[in-house]
Amino acid sequence: MSLPREIALNAKAWPFEEARKLLARYGASKPKKGYVLFETGYGPSGLPHIGTFGEVVRTSMVRRAFEQLSDIPTQLFCFSDDMDGLRKVPDNVPNRELLAQYIGKPLTQVPDPFGTHPSFGEHNNARLQAFLDGFGFSYAFKSATQMYKSGAFDETLLKMLRHYDDVMKIILPTLGAERQATYSPFLPICPRTGIVLQVPMVARDEAAGTVTYRDPETETLVEVPVTGGHCKMQWKADWAMRWTGLEVDYEMAGKDLISSVELAGKIVKALGATPPEGFNYELFLDQNGEKISKSKGNGLSVEDWLTYAPDESLALFMYQQPRRAKRLYFDAIPKAVDEYLTYLDKVASEPAEKQAENPAWHIHGGQPPAGKVPLSFAILLNLASVVGANDAAVLWGFISRYAPGTTPENNPLLAKLVQYAGVYYRDFVAPTKKFREPTDLERTALTELAEGLKALPAEADAEAFQNVVYEIGKRHPFPELRDWFKSIYEVLLGQPQGPRMGSFIALYGRDNSVALIDKALAGDLLAL
Repeated sequence: MSLPREIALNAKAWPFEEARKLLARYGASKPKKGYVLFETGYGPSGLPHIGTFGEVVRTSMVRRAFEQLSDIPTQLFCFSDDMDGLRKVPDNVPNRELLAQYIGKPLTQVPDPFGTHPSFGEHNNARLQAFLDGFGFSYAFKSATQMYKSGAFDETLLKMLRHYDDVMKIILPTLGAERQATYSPFLPICPRTGIVLQVPMVARDEAAGTVTYRDPETETLVEVPVTGGHCKMQWKADWAMRWTGLEVDYEMAGKDLISSVELAGKIVKALGATPPEGFNYELFLDQNGEKISKSKGNGLSVEDWLTYAPDESLALFMYQQPRRAKRLYFDAIPKAVDEYLTYLDKVASEPAEKQAENPAWHIHGGQPPAGKVPLSFAILLNLASVVGANDAAVLWGFISRYAPGTTPENNPLLAKLVQYAGVYYRDFVAPTKKFREPTDLERTALTELAEGLKALPAEADAEAFQNVVYEIGKRHPFPELRDWFKSIYEVLLGQPQGPRMGSFIALYGRDNSVALIDKALAGDLLAL
């Protein structure tokens, strides 16, 4: 569903705010290369992690927003820095002893410890592309190794050589005295060892397009071209070289790279080019509040999340408050799923100005699917908790009674959620369930609740059941009404939080709910 351009021009959602930067950059004029270029960068020294996905999905959202504002074509490059030297052996790979022998060599020259690809860099590149393809991203993959060796960067590398002193003046003040003495923006690939060297330059020949360094082991002078993959750039200079050579228009970066973005931007300007637009997002934290690292493998992975929830819920997590640090752990999953379902349910019927602010519009690139999921994920989790999570057919028995005509075939998203609910319950809810006996106050209120439910028709709707629960809670001296609901969850479901009880009772059934209360009052749930 495309948006009227006037609405897109005034939308407050952050992807539109970012897209308007690019509109101001070009207006209606197409750049010389023929398209607006979005880029994301990836360092394949470790396995792809969830932050990589976050950067691509957010950049894609800005790209789609820009396409609502302009008719200029767009492209997205996903660029792998696979020519970087291997700095250390990641903690979460097999055959670590094998990799230890290749420290310092380009990642595309390091054997693949998994044994599936010619090199470690190519293995991780394949992993990256596989999960990006799984999400349906539209992008072109770019390998640093291929770009350097093919000569695609040669013109810009020679320009960097001509502006060598300007680049040094920008970078050296940011370094300590010891590093200043050895720094060079060019990193020769040693012809003798194949290692990416970090050595000072002894001489430069702009006409020949070469640099000369002293081999740190043999003490001999070695002259190498800066083109053709014989050298690569230090990463901050490399970023600027890439922005210049590819004419990148937009690239995001984490908050920890703000100073590096500014530095690379200065180098781009020294080369006579224009730095890309972009913004700095906050980093993801694990459950301990520590930064997620691809080499450590801490925190949630893409695969972890997708074991328990659909990819749209992960995209929503990425969309929300990108400038705020968020803890990324398993407890965030159910909330994200239900928030996504709420947004998806609203978007089709909203006016265009509301759609522009709805995360579901951005998650689906302006084409959110039709259909409604009649149940929240929280309710499915609690249903799985009560009836057992091992048999999806049992859950569907309750669902088909609650929402007649709903089947796995005509509601595939709900079918996925039923499967996810079973897995999530098995791994995270069941191990922590702990039923308790009701207090005298709770026993009296629960007894009244059972009688109140019996007084209603079995086919009463969720609102009628909710009103009974609410009124009984109000009649009894609970400190606060939420204490009454908390007691229901702890006594009947064995957990401190739970669903909207009216909806749960309507789904589980009046008679089944009364029987559950009777079991709790008899102490039968304590043995579960």
